[in-house]
Amino acid sequence: MNLKIENWGRANYAEAEKKQSALVDAIAKGTEIERIIFCSHPPVVTLGKQSSETDLAGWDGDVFKISRGGKATYHGPGQVVAYPLINLQSRGSDLHKYLDHIEKAMINTLLEYGIESNGNPNRGNPDGTGIWVKGRKIASIGIACRRWVTYHGLALNLFKDPLAFQGINPCGFNADIMTSLEEVLDQKVSRKEFEGKLASHLLHFLSQ
Repeated sequence: MNLKIENWGRANYAEAEKKQSALVDAIAKGTEIERIIFCSHPPVVTLGKQSSETDLAGWDGDVFKISRGGKATYHGPGQVVAYPLINLQSRGSDLHKYLDHIEKAMINTLLEYGIESNGNPNRGNPDGTGIWVKGRKIASIGIACRRWVTYHGLALNLFKDPLAFQGINPCGFNADIMTSLEEVLDQKVSRKEFEGKLASHLLHFLSQ
């Protein structure tokens, strides 16, 4: 499969969203190849299609209403963000299978650190979407699909930064429900190493 990995580093959210949108159209036309984009963002809150006014509870910063599913979530420098831009027409046009593969890629990556986790036990309940460790949420998933090309994606909390999830109800929950990889392990984790492991698992599952 002709699927490449890109790293945009720390990317302005609005610019990253604009670049994703342009790539979606190009991939749908066949003028660009599919890819998985890794990045992080300066502190920002994004509001998915199921968001309501109660999701914001004092956040004082940039807010973007976007086309992905789900509710409010925070993006910041403490996260590893991955945006798979995948043409599902060549994979049976199956969004549920795609979500399952995204979940499995993260679950298998966390297993490499000795962490057992689970995905959403009830996909009919968007509040539960993401990856969970012992009842706390370590990663959020919010995808969109246009012309059967996926965009947006996943955000895993590598470490907790001071602004993370303060002033919002992330995915409809109290902010205390969120955790991070370094909090679970009680040690520092290399971003480059983690991204490499996650990229390997994403490539494996998204090739199926």
